[in-house]
Amino acid sequence: MESMEGLNILVTGGNGFLGSWLSNALASKGFKVFALFDKDNPGTVFDPGLAKAIKGDVRDLAFVKKTMKKNGIRICVHLAAQTIVSEANKTPVETMETNIRGTYNVLECARLLGVKVILASSDKAYGRQKILPYTEETPLRGLHPYDVSKSCADLIAQAYHNTYGLPVVITRLANIFGGGDMNISRIVPSAAMSIARNEAPVIRSDGTPVRQYIYVEDAVRAYMKIIEKIDDVAGEAFNFGSSKPMTVYDLVKTMMNTAGMKGEPIVKGIPIKGEIHSQYLSSDKALKMLGWKPVFAFEDSLEKTIVWYRNYAGAGNG
Repeated sequence: MESMEGLNILVTGGNGFLGSWLSNALASKGFKVFALFDKDNPGTVFDPGLAKAIKGDVRDLAFVKKTMKKNGIRICVHLAAQTIVSEANKTPVETMETNIRGTYNVLECARLLGVKVILASSDKAYGRQKILPYTEETPLRGLHPYDVSKSCADLIAQAYHNTYGLPVVITRLANIFGGGDMNISRIVPSAAMSIARNEAPVIRSDGTPVRQYIYVEDAVRAYMKIIEKIDDVAGEAFNFGSSKPMTVYDLVKTMMNTAGMKGEPIVKGIPIKGEIHSQYLSSDKALKMLGWKPVFAFEDSLEKTIVWYRNYAGAGNG
């Protein structure tokens, strides 16, 4: 295995929520980090003093190839995606272009240039299943635009490994939360911002959907583990989840209790088209093959997240 010290790593979506945390962490470990993104993302934790920012679009094959070649990239962590489920329902073509075309562009450039790839799939790629928790052997059965785009990207990555021997590792994470998530349509940042304003959080659904969560720093540790062992686990897919499965209502109540906030959330009970009622993962394979397990306590992580959004709101945002 080549030396990791000073290795050039490209993080697509490098100024997004997870990308920001990961870019900063990789740079602090001595990697030379290039963060590729198509637009500025104010509010995230991205530090341009740690990673070199490159503006561009993963849908542009020639640009991706030029970026990898010019900067001597050895590993690409492909996070860039259109990640908002409701937006995917409204603009399916744009979502497919970004999530599928963007993925095969990255993989093709990696194949031509000898770059190792870590691909961010999603727990949503599994779709609706009768047997839970999902394991890595669970079939990928996305049903709606976002889910299908992730199922497709996942399968294309597998094809590149199986056909060309491309060293690629696939991650399927539960719902990531933490400071710096500017997608306020997600339940954790939405509830955290409401709490920061001393307002009752709003749950759009009836509160009964069951989900699993992972703190962003545990997610970063997952990627670090893969980078450390990438030659040994090429071709593998890994699930990463940390919390016990819980209803959306229980999540929000836990956040309110952690913040010392009394009362009840506002439950609107609006049905969300295509929403899967229960989704959660087994991370046993990650423990066995990577030695990864979550180390951040769930309620402590929620507390840190709420503090971040209180500071963000206190600075005149939101």
